[in-house]
Amino acid sequence: MTELSFAVLEIRPEPYAAAPQLTARLRLTEGTGAVVHAVALRCQVRILPQRRGYAPEEEAGLLDLFGGRGRWPTTLKSFLWMQCSTMVQGFTGSTEADLPLPCTFDFDVAAAKYLHALRDGEIPLELLFSGTVFTKGQTGFTVEQVPWDLEASYKLPVAAWRSLMDQYFPNAGWIRLDRDVLAALARYKSAAGLTSWEAAVEKLLAQATADVSGERP
Repeated sequence: MTELSFAVLEIRPEPYAAAPQLTARLRLTEGTGAVVHAVALRCQVRILPQRRGYAPEEEAGLLDLFGGRGRWPTTLKSFLWMQCSTMVQGFTGSTEADLPLPCTFDFDVAAAKYLHALRDGEIPLELLFSGTVFTKGQTGFTVEQVPWDLEASYKLPVAAWRSLMDQYFPNAGWIRLDRDVLAALARYKSAAGLTSWEAAVEKLLAQATADVSGERP
């Protein structure tokens, strides 16, 4: 049986990907001296929000996810960010490999909403590995499963995430709307003579704020 272990050397924004992507540089170590032909590696990346502190200005962005600060002792639980995979080439002893981490800025995804709320510091991550190991034996290839208890931790700088989003969505983000809602917003935009979606939303927000405060827009 092989004895694998994993370490995360760094996670960096990928500058030339077609879509937003971080790349995790992994070190794989095999402890028995077996000749590893290849590893079909799978990884579950989880965020551990309970392992960092939060500034007051970050609270509003976390309200939908965890409720008010008074509830955080029970609501700050680890949650799934993404699942990803890669093929690791053959090695003996140890090797390094890149693991692509495709990212989204869709605010319907809890992780994107959480990451957007953070201003600085680090994001505690836990990477849980699984997959298939192919080793060379005397009579051919041997197939083994990567145990689910193999994991590694990493603290991703918030600045790295914000840099990635600024690269692909400079000063912007996006949300999905139901088609009927989008059609209604388009009609409002045209009827009000507005030239952009931002202007339509800003006017609606101004009207809603005025209604709440009792003032006329």
